[in-house]
Amino acid sequence: MRRRGTRTRWAAVTAVALALLFAGGAVTVASAERDEAPRTPATDSADAGFARDMAVHHQQAVEMSFIVRDRTQDESVRRLAYDIANTQANQRGMMLGWLDLWGLPKLQSGVEPMAWMGMGGSGDSGPSDGALMPGMATNAQLDALRKASGREAEVLYLKLMTEHHKGGVHMAEGCVGKCAPGVERDLAQGMVEAQQSEILLMADMLRKRGA
Repeated sequence: MRRRGTRTRWAAVTAVALALLFAGGAVTVASAERDEAPRTPATDSADAGFARDMAVHHQQAVEMSFIVRDRTQDESVRRLAYDIANTQANQRGMMLGWLDLWGLPKLQSGVEPMAWMGMGGSGDSGPSDGALMPGMATNAQLDALRKASGREAEVLYLKLMTEHHKGGVHMAEGCVGKCAPGVERDLAQGMVEAQQSEILLMADMLRKRGA
């Protein structure tokens, strides 16, 4: 009887020890998960500013690409326009989705575009030609693209998109330097590489058109 009682007590002690061990492990895992959980960016952060401004920047690239698609029959230009429109529309959707996920507004009144980069949309540091952000086309340039056709439309589109990409690369590099590590900064780095490659491609296309 005494031996059986001793075994019972040892089994109870062991069960309690194992329960405490597993409980401690669960607390450690939960704590680690909390530490690794993504933080929600503030509305004035580089992450939020980049998502807002690049979504606007991308929207104009999509618009210009749809315009030139209907103004030329050149397959190389139409293919480039389709690739740019498709890629940037998808990326724009991702960035607007992040803002929704973070519970942040897609537009921020009273804040100049690219202020998160230390720039403003007007004055000495911003574009002086009426464009909303560096690289973006003006309304007059968009109207000219709508009126052009054939080779004229191709050359104008390639020139406008080259400047647009240069502005986009500058902004994406700003996010690479200022945004928190994660998918958004990775996306920005991908934009830098892809748009620099397309700038070289468009330079070659312009040379072939004598521009």
